[in-house]
Amino acid sequence: MTGSRLHRPLAATASAVGLALTLTLTACASTDAGPSPTDSAGVPAGLAGVATFQVEGGDGPETFRIGLASTELVDHAQQLLAGEEVAAIPVGKISYDGDGGVNAPWSWHIDPKTLEFADMTTEVCDGLPSFVERHEVTSDTYCPWSSTVVAVEVAK
Repeated sequence: MTGSRLHRPLAATASAVGLALTLTLTACASTDAGPSPTDSAGVPAGLAGVATFQVEGGDGPETFRIGLASTELVDHAQQLLAGEEVAAIPVGKISYDGDGGVNAPWSWHIDPKTLEFADMTTEVCDGLPSFVERHEVTSDTYCPWSSTVVAVEVAK
């Protein structure tokens, strides 16, 4: 009998620990962490969309992403993705503030408020994303001539 009394407290302790663990996990799972900074499409709040560009380089293609501040820019990027003949060179001010934002893992991004599309630009702002990363683009504006839109995410 003494042996069975030792097992009962152990069983009761195990049950209590199991109950406490279950309650803790349930509480954690139901805690509201607040609004997500992105919608279901992965577009940060405040943007109408995000365009992914590919630039051909000597060592292979490189990609970068630009936040699209308006539905007009989203429409334009979608036209480029569809192969339509519209101004194709993205032109925007380079920002090294923050962590790259939508353009991570690059440490820079194009300020969405400055983005335009052009048919022609000066050579000083052309180059690969890695050139911008290494501060080899001598302009404060980036305009990769050979870039191609490869994806467009639209805010929901």
